[in-house]
This record gives sequence, structure tokens and C-alpha cells, in this order.
Amino acid sequence: MNIRESISNVQTFKLLERIRSLNRSKLTSALHRLSLLSVILNDMKYISFSLLMLVCLSAFGQADVYDEKVSSAGNVAATISNHGIIGNSFSGSFNIEGFPSCEFPVGSGIEHLFEGALWIGAKINGNETHVSTGAVDDPTGYEIGKAGFEFTSKAGLGEISSLFSNPNYNPSAISHQDFFSVFTDTAVAVKTRTSEVIINDHDRPLGLQCEFRSLNWNFPFANFFIILNFKLTNIGNDTLEDAFFGYWIDGVIRNTNITPPGGTAFYNKGGNGFIDSMDMAYEFDAIGDIGFTDSYVGTKFLGAEYNGTPHRLIPGLETNFNTWQFRNTGDILYFSPRNDIERYGKLSIGMEDLSSWPMIQQTINIANNRSNLISIGPIKKFFPGDVVEIAFAIVCAKRVKEGNPAADNNPAQRDNLVRNALWAQTAYDGEDLNANGILDPGEDADRNGRITRFILPSPPDIPNTRVEVGDGEITLYWSNNAEASIDPISKKADFEGYKLYKTALGFDVQATQDIFSDLNLVAQWDKEGNALFFDNGFESIELEEPITFPEDTNVYFYSYTFENISNGWQHGIALTAFDEGDEVNNLESLESTPLGNLFRTFAGTTPNEGFANGEPFVYPNPYYAEAAWEGVSTFEEDRKIYFANLPSRCEIRVYTVAGDLVKIIQHDQDTYDGSDSRWFSTYANPEQNTFSGGEHAWDLLSTDNQIIARGLYLFVVIDEATGEKRKGKFVVIK
Repeated sequence: MNIRESISNVQTFKLLERIRSLNRSKLTSALHRLSLLSVILNDMKYISFSLLMLVCLSAFGQADVYDEKVSSAGNVAATISNHGIIGNSFSGSFNIEGFPSCEFPVGSGIEHLFEGALWIGAKINGNETHVSTGAVDDPTGYEIGKAGFEFTSKAGLGEISSLFSNPNYNPSAISHQDFFSVFTDTAVAVKTRTSEVIINDHDRPLGLQCEFRSLNWNFPFANFFIILNFKLTNIGNDTLEDAFFGYWIDGVIRNTNITPPGGTAFYNKGGNGFIDSMDMAYEFDAIGDIGFTDSYVGTKFLGAEYNGTPHRLIPGLETNFNTWQFRNTGDILYFSPRNDIERYGKLSIGMEDLSSWPMIQQTINIANNRSNLISIGPIKKFFPGDVVEIAFAIVCAKRVKEGNPAADNNPAQRDNLVRNALWAQTAYDGEDLNANGILDPGEDADRNGRITRFILPSPPDIPNTRVEVGDGEITLYWSNNAEASIDPISKKADFEGYKLYKTALGFDVQATQDIFSDLNLVAQWDKEGNALFFDNGFESIELEEPITFPEDTNVYFYSYTFENISNGWQHGIALTAFDEGDEVNNLESLESTPLGNLFRTFAGTTPNEGFANGEPFVYPNPYYAEAAWEGVSTFEEDRKIYFANLPSRCEIRVYTVAGDLVKIIQHDQDTYDGSDSRWFSTYANPEQNTFSGGEHAWDLLSTDNQIIARGLYLFVVIDEATGEKRKGKFVVIK
């Protein structure tokens, strides 16, 4: 490199710093007014115009991708973005794609937070104080260029799984469902197809790159939390002094099946608190949908490392808790921070350290619309090239009902929250069994010379299961793959037995649905001769000879049949495997998750080929204003009748008595999942639905999605294999 090139490079960096120091209005002029560019070029005569524009665009006009997915491995269904945001503010994907914000239990409609994101604050080179935020208090959430949404990403949200049976299986996966991305805070503007959008109030990035990963498991002892892990690298040229790292969430616990989101009255029902010994902030439904929620959501700091050193071994680091009221501008304690100085203050000074903390605890227990922030710091010197890795958990839990009102928020009511949070901490600690931050003798199970984190004890594998549904019966077949499972902690093949679950009739038509809790244990079988559990063996369920099914690679060794099942009603069925337990590690018997092996079954008539089994028919017939299986829904789209005794592939045509065509329905037993009727999305799940093959539901809406009138209707069923036709009729009474 010659002297001229060297000067040019040095001056380029100086120019970049000069441009960074401009405020937003000056920046706009710098990019769009040749006169200012000329002035700068005169100062930096060795830099070409094209190089200057390259510097401007790299600093300010970064292309951005915003991508969202929903966690689905466990019992928390949360929208997670590639910017490290959890929740969707009940807008955008919530309305367009039907994504939950943070629903627990899955399918219940009980939401737990509006939005949450990473916050980082520091003094740049010991001088200016700046904070980079992934999201802030805002009534409509993320939007390109909006103030407070200051991270950008060049790629979408990736997904991998540690489950061999998952199509996203990857040996590098940590949990049953990892989402991952890379984002930065370095852009102050975002390029779109037509223009360049300034990110409001983000004139001075900290210069950070984040490798983000969210983790969730389907284990029944660990399916109630999501871990958010952030690996932050200082990719800039500045030393960040007194750096703090936090996660902010705007919690809201309401049952959206009872109270749709929107308006002040929806958001101001939450009480808040902080458990200092656990580094966990939380929110609960104090006076909202009581009886329909009964939930807590916690934000727990799990741990951090600075250049590989655990936070417990770094002197001076401490966690801080803050909470504030939405859009409050006047209260000395509970004001909503509006600029970097105020946000840094929230990151760096915790309420729990104030002399008024006892009074604060009483105040925040009372319902209001608040945010929570958990942070850790300070990292005294965060040099260029340094790495900070920090993990938080979003923990959901059902309130323990002990006779007192929800607003009481006593330790007994929070017991499930504490237990669930401890499992999240166990996952983070991994091999660090005594949680001291040091790799002690006997803790290096994988022999890699360091603490491996995000490890949970594992129950046996989920049994490979097949369901066959018939007329008034449901039969399960399963393989013996779980019997060869090896526990990752004890390294033992500790399989013990199987448990079979089923829901009660009508579980799905209640005001709230929690299929995990609605599953009732029907039967249990375990190994004989080891004095554990029932010692009843597997003889009663073992097939005389293993069987296979066409186009199914599994070999099935066991079966069980439910008889006298009501046709047309939903029955949730799940089979699990459990182990012996681990006395050495003080672990009770662990069981694979029912949610990972759940079938939503609908008994009914089997395929009626050539109409050999008689005429097709409709039930219920007559149909009244609401069938019993339609539940509490008042939506016309959630109505349901069945056409039964159908051929495996046929066309159903519905007519008025005047001969007007109302609806054409195509039935194919191989592809039918109920998704053409909204009832099965509201109360069931098309991805888990299993039908008998000879039935097809109809939502009583015409081809034009019009509500049909009461009266007599005719139908024709045409067997696609033979062309034969059969006619029938039914009555709608309203």
C-alpha cells in the first residue's frame, strides 16, 4: 500500500465518523445535496465521489429483511422475529397470518405479552451515552424506520431441530426447535425498493452484531418457556464503556377468545413483580379475564459471558429490574423512557436497590399497563472484537388456585412460575450442575473442556405411532423405538414404559381449551420385575406378530383400541414413553411429551366403496341453530354438519329444493384434514386431525360464503371411481 492509499483509508474512517456525528436532517442533506458532498470532498480530496457514496450507503442505507415464525415445539406458541423480537403487538402477523403473540397453553387463546426485545446501552469511548433497542413502547409494534426498532438483518429466520424425526433436523441444533438469525444495530437508514427510510432517533449506533437463537423443547417438564440467546460482538471501532444488556417486554395476559385485543381496558389489567433471588420479573392477570386466564409470564435472566468468562466470575456485575407505565411522562419512578439517556438510566439503575422498594412492590402489584425490563452490567470496557453472550427466558405458568383472588399474588400462587423458571435455569446451566460458573470434576460429560450449556435431562424418545379411525372406534399402533433411548446425562438405556391419554367428550367446546391439561391418563404399562410403578408388563398390548402398513416404513409391535366412541366428536389421543428416573441426579421419572405425539381424532364411517355399505347420509339431521359440538363460538363459520358413508373419493353437491346449486365439495380420504371448515382450525388443528375416511364436514356456507337459510336441502354424492350417484336430504332449522 502506498502513502496516498494509506492516507485515503485513514481519511475514509475519519469521514465515516464525521458523517456519523451528523444529526438526521444534516444526514439527509449529506446524502441528497451535492453542495455538502463537495464541501466534504474538498476536505478529503483523496477520496473519490463513488467511495464516499459507498461509505454513506454502507453506514446508512442497509437493506433489511423482517421475518417471523411461531414456536411450536412446546406449549408456548410465540411469534419470534429475526430481529430478536418476541410477540407481534397483536397486529401485522397476528391479524394477517393468524400468528399468536405469546399464547400459553397452545390453542387456548390466552396471550401473555404484547412485544419484547433486546436493549443495549453504553458510553461510547466514555463520552456520549447511547442505547440501541429492538423494540419500545408502541401501540402498533414494528414498522420499518419507526423509532425504537433499531436492528436490521440481511437474512430471514432460520429453523433447525435436534429431533431426528423432524424435517428440519440438524446435528448442530440445541433444542427441539431452534430459530436463528444475525442482526446488527449499525444501520441508521433502511433501503427499500423505492427509497431510503431513516430509522428515527438512531443517529449513533453502538456498532454491534448479534447472533440470535431462540430455543424451545417439547418435554412436559420444559415446554413452558422459550430461551432467547444473544451473542453480541463489537464490530465497530469504538470502545463501549459501562455497557448494560437487557430484555424488555410489554406483558399482557388476557384470553383473546373472551376479550379481543384493543383499547386501554384490554391492557391495564396486569400486576407486576420481581423475584430478586431468581433475577426474574413477572406479570399476572390481576383483574382481567379471571377464571379464563389464571396465568403468569416471567422474564428471567439466565446468565451471561464476557469473552468466555461467566458473569458470576466478573466482579461488579449485577442485575437490575425496572417497570414503567405505558406512555407515562410525569411520574418520577414509572415514567416511560423517551430517549437514550432515560433508557440508559432504566438499564443501569434497578428499582430493587431503591430505599422505596417495599412501597414500589405494593404499587406495581396493583393492575396497570406496564412494561418490565431485566438488565445486567456494567461491562466496564467492551472493546472492538469483544464478545458478550447473554440469555433470557420467557417463562409461562398457570396460577396455583389456593382460594385467594388473583390480585393477591402470593408466593403459593406463584409456585408454578418459580418451578418453571428453575427448569429454564437448569437448561441454561447445562453441565454446570452446581451453577458456580466453573467446570468442576465430573461436570464435563461431553469432554470438550468447557461448560456446555442448554442441556436438559431427556425422557425416552416419542414412540412412532399410527392411528386408525373407524366407525365408533379408534385404534393406536406403535413401535418399540423408545425402548432403545439413551439418557444424555446418565448415559443409561432407562426406558420403563408407556402411558396412554385421551380427552373427555366435549373437552373442545369449553370457553378455554388446554389440551395438555385436558388429556386424561387411560392406561399405563411398564416393565416387569424391577419393582417400579405397576410392574404389569406389555403382554396385553403386544401384537402376536409385528405389522406394517403400505407406504409406512415403521414396524408396529403394540396396539390399543378405544371402543364405543361417539362419531363426529373430537377425541385427543396421545401416547408417551417414560423412564425409570435418576436417583443419582435427583430426577423423578421423565416422560416424553403428549403434545409431541398428539392426534385429534374423529371417529366416523369408513370409506363406502361402490356404496356397498348403504346410502350416504347427513348428521345431525335435522340441524338446529347450534350443534352441541360447536361450543361457545358465535361465528357462522364455526358451524358443522357431516356427510357420512361416503366413498373414499367423491363429489358432494348440495341443492335447494328449487334445484339451485348451493355448494360443491370434493372429498378425498387421503388429503382431507378438515381445513375447508373453520371449526377445525378454531377447535382442532388440521395438522393433527385424523378422520375415518368416509366422512366430510361442511360449515353450512354456500360457495359464495353466504349463510344458508333454514329449510329442506338435497344432496347428491358421485363416486369418482365408478360414476355412481346417490341422493339424500337434510333439514336446517334455525
